[in-house]
Amino acid sequence: MPVAALTIRAQPFDPAGWGLYGWVPVPDTDPRDGSSRLDFEWADVHLNLIGHDAAEVPRTERGLVCEMLFRHRTHTQALMVLNCPAVAVVAPPGTTFTSRQDAGLLRAFLLRPHDAFVLHRGTWHWGPFPVSAPRVDMLNVQGLRYAEDNECCRLADIGASVEVITG
Repeated sequence: MPVAALTIRAQPFDPAGWGLYGWVPVPDTDPRDGSSRLDFEWADVHLNLIGHDAAEVPRTERGLVCEMLFRHRTHTQALMVLNCPAVAVVAPPGTTFTSRQDAGLLRAFLLRPHDAFVLHRGTWHWGPFPVSAPRVDMLNVQGLRYAEDNECCRLADIGASVEVITG
């Protein structure tokens, strides 16, 4: 299958634009605090520190190349970027990725240190990966057995290639 190139520009992370993919924690004094909840079907919630190295993904003159996405059907995932600007790519949970047109549903977000977000169960995601630093470090809350629930979509399998413009 020939590969169709798609270019998406990463947009600044904004809680209002995040709703299809998850939710953003609010201060404990905000009346909305507690209205959204983490969900772990296997009761295996786990907190750790993770990171991604710049060398994990191809780079272009304008940004990075998203080759695959992952999702977890049994749990939400919460992340907070700790140390540098990063970029994440997401697609809504119901996305099937059966044709290259489905890659048109991808959105990219530029994240700053201390940006925190939650991915809905089933939200397709890639990264976050560092924009220019050698490594991004993150606080991560997800299912301990995530590897048993880590569905992957390789975009080349549906004939798509995605360049994420970060500048």
